[in-house]
Amino acid sequence: MVVTIGSAGDLFPFMAMALALQDVGHKVSFLAPEQHAPYVKDSGLSFVGLPVDAAVLADPDLWHATRGFGVVWRATRPAMAQIVPFVDALPPDEAVVLLVHPLALPEADLCRARRPGLKVAAAYLAPQNLPTIHDPLMFGPWPVPRWVPLGLRSWLLRRLAAGVIDPVALKDVNAARQARGMNKVDSMLTHLFAVPDLSVTLFPDWFAPTQPDWPRPMYRADFPLFDPNPDAVLSPELERFLDAEPGARPVVFTHGTGNTQSRAYFEHARAAVELIGLRAVFLTPHREQLPRDLPSSILWQDYVPLRRLLPRAMVLVHHGGIGTTAEALRAGTPQLVVPLAHDQFDNAARVAALGVAFRARASRLNGVRLARGLQQLLGDRELVARCRRISRRFALGQGLQGLRLRLEMLAAGG
Repeated sequence: MVVTIGSAGDLFPFMAMALALQDVGHKVSFLAPEQHAPYVKDSGLSFVGLPVDAAVLADPDLWHATRGFGVVWRATRPAMAQIVPFVDALPPDEAVVLLVHPLALPEADLCRARRPGLKVAAAYLAPQNLPTIHDPLMFGPWPVPRWVPLGLRSWLLRRLAAGVIDPVALKDVNAARQARGMNKVDSMLTHLFAVPDLSVTLFPDWFAPTQPDWPRPMYRADFPLFDPNPDAVLSPELERFLDAEPGARPVVFTHGTGNTQSRAYFEHARAAVELIGLRAVFLTPHREQLPRDLPSSILWQDYVPLRRLLPRAMVLVHHGGIGTTAEALRAGTPQLVVPLAHDQFDNAARVAALGVAFRARASRLNGVRLARGLQQLLGDRELVARCRRISRRFALGQGLQGLRLRLEMLAAGG
């Protein structure tokens, strides 16, 4: 069973893993938000749609640096509740491995209480999903200085969990555990790290080295970049736009497929490119959040595979989602990251440390600051060479074969 939540950026890596397992003959059930059915329908996967409350996308706290976790947690509980009865209904003699998003780990533990032979693997999409007291230690947009001693860092992390995570999640988790006759847990982070039989990072060591306080055993995989329609071509409209001025590659702007609250971001983007005379592609499925009167130098597209578009772009300006970040790294495209919440601040810090991206604060963004950031980025003469060096690392990746073998070992009791 492969279980995920979230936007297309969360879906695609889990879909890639599910297909890698199915392709070698394993029976796979794929549980994911029901709105992603169009992506899955032609894959051959046995798809179970999980309920989604679309209203969550309009919640202003969804993209808040500290309150965003609570919104995501509450929105995903109805979907996660479907996992337990699904597993309970499976034939009792059938061997089962759960490969799950970290937010499904409490339910995976409930399943194992009734099915002791069940194995659980947690797949972590981004380093921020694996809290650590080591660098870079980010509390939302606020970095903890390197000189802060480990003891104080550990205390700060515990305080953050006790103040932000536990009040939101522990009540729900313990109520479900008591209903199954299981003991309460006192700390959400401690509980989540204790559940998996195997932890898997879906990002390589060069992006985020293994930390001493990460759970063990752990398997380090590469970015499982995946496109459900790899042969798709760019729209004729986009091809004409790109070909109109071959020497003036556009700046691509996106703030995530699940973000319906980016009106100000795209207004600032328009002002910035007009200030410095650049062409741009705006990517969002939500046309209503764009300015109505876009000039001919700006083209809107609802969805374009980044692997097709980025090699023809000058810069990618984005939110710092891990999938978008990885696609830009693979393409060797310079990045300007404007993080909002969740793992985005940590991802932005890591690509900046690699020397392939600049950062901008969303809370202080306007057209002038965005234009200045783009000019600084384009003025860095060594940036493109650094981006190309990072891009070459993707040719050395091992794909998903190593992960498949490791999961097979887990299923066999190894």
